[in-house]
Amino acid sequence: MDKTLIVTNDFPPRPGGIQAFLHNMALRLDPGRIVVYASTWKRSPEGIAATAAFDAEQPFTVVRDPTTMLLPTPRVTRRAVGLLREHGCSSVWFGAAAPLGLMAPALRRAGARRLVATTHGHEAGWAQLPASRQLLRRIGEGTDTITYLGEYTRSRIAPALTPKAAARMVQLPPGVDEKTFHPDSGGQRVRASLGLADRPVVVCVSRLVPRKGQDTLIRAMPAILARVPDTVLLIVGGGPYAKELRKLAGETGVADAVRFTGPVPWEELPAHYGAGDVFAMPCRTRRGGLDVEGLGIVFLEASATGLAVVAGDSGGAPDAVLDGETGWVVRGGSAQESAERIVTLLDDPELRRRMGEKGRAWVEEKWRWDLLAERLRALL
Repeated sequence: MDKTLIVTNDFPPRPGGIQAFLHNMALRLDPGRIVVYASTWKRSPEGIAATAAFDAEQPFTVVRDPTTMLLPTPRVTRRAVGLLREHGCSSVWFGAAAPLGLMAPALRRAGARRLVATTHGHEAGWAQLPASRQLLRRIGEGTDTITYLGEYTRSRIAPALTPKAAARMVQLPPGVDEKTFHPDSGGQRVRASLGLADRPVVVCVSRLVPRKGQDTLIRAMPAILARVPDTVLLIVGGGPYAKELRKLAGETGVADAVRFTGPVPWEELPAHYGAGDVFAMPCRTRRGGLDVEGLGIVFLEASATGLAVVAGDSGGAPDAVLDGETGWVVRGGSAQESAERIVTLLDDPELRRRMGEKGRAWVEEKWRWDLLAERLRALL
């Protein structure tokens, strides 16, 4: 692999799925051949200290821009060019194609031989609007490869590119650490700590935002409880939608059957998945197609943990489920469909076991980080 400059806004300690994706990939590349140029998470003293502490622990070089959001301005482009030359990099990986991939021509002129731009869910939204669609087309022309998460995002992004750029697209989804997410991850300990004992548990692990569909699960709970009375909905994560979700649980009359953990440290997430009997996140598409699920790595993490999953049909979420084999895809936002599928799984331990085992095997076969990091190395 050529020595690579990673240019990104999305890098820990800033939380999020893209951030975890990039960090996991970077950790599996040769640390002596990586330089990361990233924005600063927070400008507060606490945020700066947390960022400095995180960077000091990394096995590769991390250079932080003082801004909280990198944009392809002349100043940022000059800095990226300077880092490329200073560190002798000959390839560039844009952690998110839009908008930083617009710097590709300048980096090419500065000596970069390979330029790879990774797309996520938001680029699928860019492809639907005339102005941003033109910018995405420029990014496709300026880079050697645009990567995509799954068939949904490819189908949305490819028409915005030239035919040649579309033909150069390569799938590069995030992976799952199957050694971290596994059936014996500590679920019983979490159950005991939450007082759930042997109650049926539907778990949802995700950021609390409207697209994810935690509200749909709360609305499904009356129908679930009518069939499986002791069920508990365990909502794991934090986010701006938390207050509304708690209010909805009260208004729906199921507050006693819904548990909110709040934000959970990453190292505790596998055990929280393991506390569930079924994983469900009926995500939905919002804002006329601009707010969609890029892939839904949580479904794969749940599968690795041995759980059957119920997924919404937003964006690329169905790409993370073998419908009818590792779980089911339902209409995002449909409380009725979600309830029906969840009740079926709660009532049938053998079906849950088969789907969980199939999901675990699928993750080991296709979604391991080492396999996907090797694909990135080849691209670079």
